[in-house]
Amino acid sequence: MTLADRIDALLPQTQCTQCGFDGCRPYAEAIARGDADINRCPPGDQAGVARLARLLGRDEPPLDASRGTPRAWHAARIDPAVCIGCTRCITACPVDAIIGAPRRMHTVIEALCSGCDLCLPACPVDCITMVAQPRDWSTRDADAARQRHQDRARRLARLQREDEVRLAAKAQAKLDAMAAEPADAHTDRQRAVVQAAIARARERLASRTGS
Repeated sequence: MTLADRIDALLPQTQCTQCGFDGCRPYAEAIARGDADINRCPPGDQAGVARLARLLGRDEPPLDASRGTPRAWHAARIDPAVCIGCTRCITACPVDAIIGAPRRMHTVIEALCSGCDLCLPACPVDCITMVAQPRDWSTRDADAARQRHQDRARRLARLQREDEVRLAAKAQAKLDAMAAEPADAHTDRQRAVVQAAIARARERLASRTGS
């Protein structure tokens, strides 16, 4: 287990980005590199700072109040009478706690919601409120949220790869069709544009697959 793994295991996995990083794992990696202090996580509260200080053998700094105010676990709740089914909250949710479909009312699975608040600014009709939960956010909740966040990242990466493959195939079909056209300056320019698009798509795919 790396140092970043051990740090990440102590973070609450709300994925709220209040620390200034795009989720708990990037924050853990920044701490491990020495690029971020250990007191930037409001959901972890001062107790979380203390755990990180013990792990790293450091003095315990006070929680950075500029990052936000600690609070008990809250979960999002959507007003069905106001929701317009825009799916923006679904896109914003880092732990896949919201279900719904375009132009259909959305619902939050409150037991899965990490209380990150990221759906609030995404909603164009202000139909989401944060509701206090009857218990504390637990280590088990954090572990499950980490797994959902990782699953979501893999799913989005897969969908992006599939989209790039589809677009590259469409561009190749266009290039193949142009091969039958008479050669002239206009057609040559079009071929060059399509070839460049295909090359860029292949480079992106190669960078994502590590090939």
